[in-house]
Amino acid sequence: MNNNQLQVVYLEIRGATGGDEAKLWGQDLLRMYIRFAGKVGWKVYSVSDNTIKISGFGAFDSLKNESGVHRVQRVPVTEKRGRIHTSTATVVVLPEIKETEIQINPNDLEWSFTTGGGHGGQNVNKVSTAVRLVHKPTGTVAEAREERFQEQNRQIALSLLRSRLWERQEAEKMRTVAGYRSVIGRGMRSEKIRTYNFPQDRLTDHRIGKNWGKLEAIMDGELEKVVELTRNIQ
Repeated sequence: MNNNQLQVVYLEIRGATGGDEAKLWGQDLLRMYIRFAGKVGWKVYSVSDNTIKISGFGAFDSLKNESGVHRVQRVPVTEKRGRIHTSTATVVVLPEIKETEIQINPNDLEWSFTTGGGHGGQNVNKVSTAVRLVHKPTGTVAEAREERFQEQNRQIALSLLRSRLWERQEAEKMRTVAGYRSVIGRGMRSEKIRTYNFPQDRLTDHRIGKNWGKLEAIMDGELEKVVELTRNIQ
């Protein structure tokens, strides 16, 4: 990744459709991105079950066009008759937003705390370390549960909330300003951007009409060639 600017992003898997197979597919995608981040030297932090935080040079510039619907075609492990199923998961990539860019009224926040599920041993499960934060005017929710101290999770949840509120603002601009092109990329339109066809060992990016083979290697984090070709999509 030839970018010398340190960037922080949140990568979430949202809105999977297709039952248990869709949940498994979402987990597979998250694992793919975690492995890819490790291969290019980025740091990965777990935020919740379906959200990670990535810190690295050029991280947002490289990943912003990963946002969108990722479709999989394969025989699920739960399928007894060998039939191919189609499922989807939505990937959302959000930049970390500075406090000066998104100002939040503390009175608009509703905090709740539960026992955490992250690393740290039995103590995590005895103390209310996990954080759920609701922005009351918009109903936007942010959760953080992987750190062992509540204050750490509070800071992560607040940062994630700023990123989600920024996302809402960008979406509103796209709806109201003619011709506006959002920095978050095409993925905010929730369009189908890729198909992962396991029986045919093929990854297709529908935006550029490009196919790749060796799908298992891609799922194991060998994503650099794909990202390089799609990172500049406008």
